[in-house]
Amino acid sequence: MSDKNLLLYGDNLDFLRDAAQFPATSVDMIYLDPPFNSNATYNVLFKEVTGQPSAAQIKAFDDTWTWDAKAAQEEAELLADPYTPSKLAALISTLHAFLGPSAMLAYLVRMALRLVHLRRVLRDTGSLYLHCDPTASHYLKLVLDAIFGPQNFLNEITWKRTHAHGSAKRFGPIHDTLLFYAASDKYVWTSPLIPHDPAYVAKHFKQIDDKTKKRFQPITLTGSGVRYGESGKSWKGVDPTRVDRHWAIPGEIMECYNLTGETVQDRLDALDSAGLIYWPKDGEGTPRLKWYADDLKGMALPDVWADIPPISANAAERLGYPTQKPLALLKRVILASSRPGDTILDPFCGCGTAIDAVETLNRECHDKAPRRWIGIDITHLAINLIKYRLTRFDPPARYEVHGEPADEAGAAQLFKDDSYQFQFWACGVVGARPAGSSVTTPKKGKRGADRGIDGARYFADDNTGPKTILVQVKGGKPGAAEVRDFRGTIEREKAAIGIFITLEEPTKPMRQEAATANVYKSPLDKKGASVPRLQIVTISQLLKGGSPRQPAGVLLPPGTDFDRTFKKAERHDAGGLFASPR
Repeated sequence: MSDKNLLLYGDNLDFLRDAAQFPATSVDMIYLDPPFNSNATYNVLFKEVTGQPSAAQIKAFDDTWTWDAKAAQEEAELLADPYTPSKLAALISTLHAFLGPSAMLAYLVRMALRLVHLRRVLRDTGSLYLHCDPTASHYLKLVLDAIFGPQNFLNEITWKRTHAHGSAKRFGPIHDTLLFYAASDKYVWTSPLIPHDPAYVAKHFKQIDDKTKKRFQPITLTGSGVRYGESGKSWKGVDPTRVDRHWAIPGEIMECYNLTGETVQDRLDALDSAGLIYWPKDGEGTPRLKWYADDLKGMALPDVWADIPPISANAAERLGYPTQKPLALLKRVILASSRPGDTILDPFCGCGTAIDAVETLNRECHDKAPRRWIGIDITHLAINLIKYRLTRFDPPARYEVHGEPADEAGAAQLFKDDSYQFQFWACGVVGARPAGSSVTTPKKGKRGADRGIDGARYFADDNTGPKTILVQVKGGKPGAAEVRDFRGTIEREKAAIGIFITLEEPTKPMRQEAATANVYKSPLDKKGASVPRLQIVTISQLLKGGSPRQPAGVLLPPGTDFDRTFKKAERHDAGGLFASPR
């Protein structure tokens, strides 16, 4: 198995079944957010500002969770798979009788087959988080119980994914579920904490220390039950056994204040000398420990998460992907169940939030052994989005992409199989984001989807605002008319540059038409050089390492604050606009 970050295009089952690509026990943690929608086609909801679907709405993939010949075949494969536990086989047979050949059964069969192989590649110290909604969570829990064993179920985490809203004849659905399972009792757990609610501190830490003036709460220094060793002996006239208790000193307090003592009584003396013992003012009762609010490290995470809000409409991280999850949610999950150097797998990586979270943590934590990530998705749209998303990192994220066309024949076959996927892939080769209103510009607001635009990037080369690079992709046999139309689109959108990507070699009339778009001169280029405003680039050129000619400037990654970023642009000369995203 490669030790590099990997972005894999294709069906995750094909990759997971490949023992060379994914040996047994080779992954430390798995997060998956598989698509589920039995009532509608899954689309990438690129919409106009009005909220209506745009004319260029991009269909990413159909809802494949329907019972058909492929689902029946996968059920047979699941029942015959040597890694399928006998309890899972029995469960699937029971669910088939209960649900019938339905969309839900298709979903569960296909998920079960993949979960079996996800369990195979997971280390004994690993864990899995399956993100779902209440529509299928109860069925998925049965499937996971059969694969991991009910004893390895840890939590059903409730995440409040949206704000309260009404729903016809029922309570408003506002939460998602994360099913948390361990591979064994050896699983990694870092005991994550979250800050205490200020209201909690104000309510429970009411007393003020006379000397330090700090807020504290007196807590017990004893535990229930009589002991006959040191912990049961009297200290300063106080005998805990009289009330059926014994001395119980929190070790973390001794460590926090660097206090020691050979016996229990010595340690109590040390606490008293440090001013950490609270003596009842009336002289009656048992002395207690002063627990200062300043010593609070945080509270243990509960299984209900209401402190991570959904991605707002104007959030910098928002990409417009319909199932995008907040970066904070994935960072929490990864920090809780992995260590530096671990490998994180997301087999349904979508727009890449888990990948982004790993890259972000590697930079925030500065660990000597960074976490490694593997993302798999079946659409070039997702692969493109992730490449685009990763451009925001400095230094650049390093990774390999497998499963994309490697030559002209592969690109031509992709176009023949699916023109949309060809378009997504080609935009990704030049680092462009698929067009639509969800392409967030560095300006406030969003661009509406426009006819003739397949992708876009933004760059800065002066203080007037972001400049646009438009991309159009053609896989057939375009002519001069298509180039002329694209030139009109560039002018209409007031774009700085347009990149026309074609599978076929451009004709002479096409090149002549492109030349009429004139040139673009960057104010940052001290030599006064210029680049063609409309450039025709072939797939062959791109696959051989070529790239469009570049104006001076700096690319603006997703979520860029233009005003702050332009200061960087002033220090850049020509180059780097279409550098490889890897």
